[in-house]
Amino acid sequence: MTKRVAGVCYFKVNGEQFSVAGECTVSPEESERESLTGLAGVAGYKEMPRAAFIEVEVFTTENFDIQNVAKVDDGTVTAELANGQVWALRNAWKVGASDMSANNGTTTIRFEGPKCERVQ
Repeated sequence: MTKRVAGVCYFKVNGEQFSVAGECTVSPEESERESLTGLAGVAGYKEMPRAAFIEVEVFTTENFDIQNVAKVDDGTVTAELANGQVWALRNAWKVGASDMSANNGTTTIRFEGPKCERVQ
């Protein structure tokens, strides 16, 4: 058993592995709570559904095709984290713009979907 909790990360979209450059964030929560306060104090909270997501900074290698990545919808995105956890975001679609940094050779891509599950 390892005590490693951070570092190495593997990221795939529809089985194609990308070269992770930096941050990789997995957010599996299906709802978000917000406290409700008023002049009389705390009244409680509201809970709203939210899209789960996986966001990662990747290197823009020679084979990296941002246009193909941008077309992903109803895809499967996986993140294998250094702590041994593997997360799968199914029925995922790419959101937002992915500006490529020529200085760093990187871009950040984000996929959202209805559910992100731990598979290992």
